[in-house]
Amino acid sequence: MALAHTGPLRREIAAALPHRPFTVEFWDGSRVAGTDGAGPTFRVRSPKAIAQALRAPGQLGIGRAYVRGDLEVDDIDLVMDLLEDWKPPPLAPSTRARLIGAAVAANGLTLPPSPPLAELRPRGERRTKERDARSVRHHYDLPPEFFRLFLDESMTYSCAIFSRGAATLAEAQEAKLEMVCTKLALAPGERVIDIGCGWGSFAAHAAARHGVDVVGITLSEPQARIARERAEAAGVGDRVEIRVMDYRDLAGERFDAIASIGMVEHVGGERIDLYAERLALLLEPGGRLLNHGIARLRHSDPEAGPFSERYVFPDADPLHLSRVLLALERAGFATEHVEGFAADYAETLRHWARRLDENLDRAVALAGPERVRVWRLYLRAARNGFESGFTSIFQVRTRLA
Repeated sequence: MALAHTGPLRREIAAALPHRPFTVEFWDGSRVAGTDGAGPTFRVRSPKAIAQALRAPGQLGIGRAYVRGDLEVDDIDLVMDLLEDWKPPPLAPSTRARLIGAAVAANGLTLPPSPPLAELRPRGERRTKERDARSVRHHYDLPPEFFRLFLDESMTYSCAIFSRGAATLAEAQEAKLEMVCTKLALAPGERVIDIGCGWGSFAAHAAARHGVDVVGITLSEPQARIARERAEAAGVGDRVEIRVMDYRDLAGERFDAIASIGMVEHVGGERIDLYAERLALLLEPGGRLLNHGIARLRHSDPEAGPFSERYVFPDADPLHLSRVLLALERAGFATEHVEGFAADYAETLRHWARRLDENLDRAVALAGPERVRVWRLYLRAARNGFESGFTSIFQVRTRLA
């Protein structure tokens, strides 16, 4: 902290932001108080936080400081409210220059630390099988016990359906699984493929409740292992096959129905037409597809920022619903039904965030403090996206024409 002085920075922040619905506290005990007393408090624990912000100005630098623990917040939910409701005033170039100079003074002789271990910078050509596999492993290959802390017992990691009368998270997830089966009109003896099967909740449910044979695919070996165990525990191990493979490697097989739940968000604009074409090749004539995925709503909104790209879902790219439908139609699918569930996903995320908070000590022991900070923020930011109209989630039922 040698030669680090917060005084100039505190004065410049106060002058540049005369209305401040938040408080900033520094490592030396000094603070810039909020002007209304109702907002969150940001605690800058070390000059390293300033160094991160100077090295990568904007969302990425602040995110790195937060993930490392050099920047803390006292109430993440208040931060989400702040980001939604407060718009900082435009800053003149001279004001920006003074802020940067004051930040350099506050940083002192502190060198920028290396990025947090929880950060992944995807490399190589986008949408290759190798890069997609790395991105999926970064998100999912945490101890399964970590996910069990906030998901329900079925470990269903997708939007639950509360709007049909479910009272608990488990009931809402079962309602979603049954809804997918009903929309696909599954019949005993049919062959179904689950694209992006996760920990196997849909595969086990469909086989046990509807007598179908299910092939589930995932890029995560730990997920596949648990999915197989779940099918055995449900008494349908002989009707459920789980494979670790990319959907692009499926060839020469035919199915009566396809469930794709939470997969299309990872396909991207570069591969959405290929995705639809490959799914069409997997279906028998007249076969059904239920595509369940997040979509962006406003065409004027930017894509997700670098924090999500590096720490949460590398290469995730929710498309607009119109683009997904266009790809499906080009591949020969006829759209029969579309239904949105934004409010249901917001409620799902509210449950997940609360359950994770109730198990923080265990979560840190399993995943480490950096990853837990990422997940606490991610679950709330995702909920905010559904509540603000940035994103929604749609189930699209189609039939191969």
